[in-house]
Amino acid sequence: MEKEMELDFDTLSQKIKDIVQDIKIDSNPEELDGIKKLIKKNVPFTLRGYFSAYLLREMLKKNTRREKPARKEIKKSAPVQVEAPVAEEKAAPKPRQARPIPEGAKTLYINLGKMGRIYAKDLVELICEDTGITKDDIYMVRVHDKYSFVSMSEENCNKAIDKLLGKVIKGRTIQINISNREKKDDSKKVEEQ
Repeated sequence: MEKEMELDFDTLSQKIKDIVQDIKIDSNPEELDGIKKLIKKNVPFTLRGYFSAYLLREMLKKNTRREKPARKEIKKSAPVQVEAPVAEEKAAPKPRQARPIPEGAKTLYINLGKMGRIYAKDLVELICEDTGITKDDIYMVRVHDKYSFVSMSEENCNKAIDKLLGKVIKGRTIQINISNREKKDDSKKVEEQ
């Protein structure tokens, strides 16, 4: 009988956070959307959380099973056998680290989101194509269902507002401005001083 895998909840929590980050920056959101629709169609609403938990657990079990034989092979040791796991490790993408947002950066609110089939890469392309802003000038992009936030320098935020305000994308007129949350945070700082 197979021994039950003990779960390290701290490691599991970090893995979940890494997966969430990967979802936010995924290069093929249309594929994820298709899979999401299949899950919605075939998994009852009340079981979707368990479905996700089950998939994560099985993924971790498979990774654990692969690692254990590889360690034994290394100890017994033919160099040819060692090369296969190394090739798999190189093929796996590294999780992206969140870039620190410099002081003085501003966050834009944009009225476009996932429900309008707008994703992070679409927003980056939109901002870069008309404004002269480069991909590296954008510190962070967060896309929600109906709206998005983009963090950049104040100068680049002003350029984006000037070029994009009122433009029509996928049938929606863009509303873009400095995030209200940002304005509230600034007023709190003034009150504290």
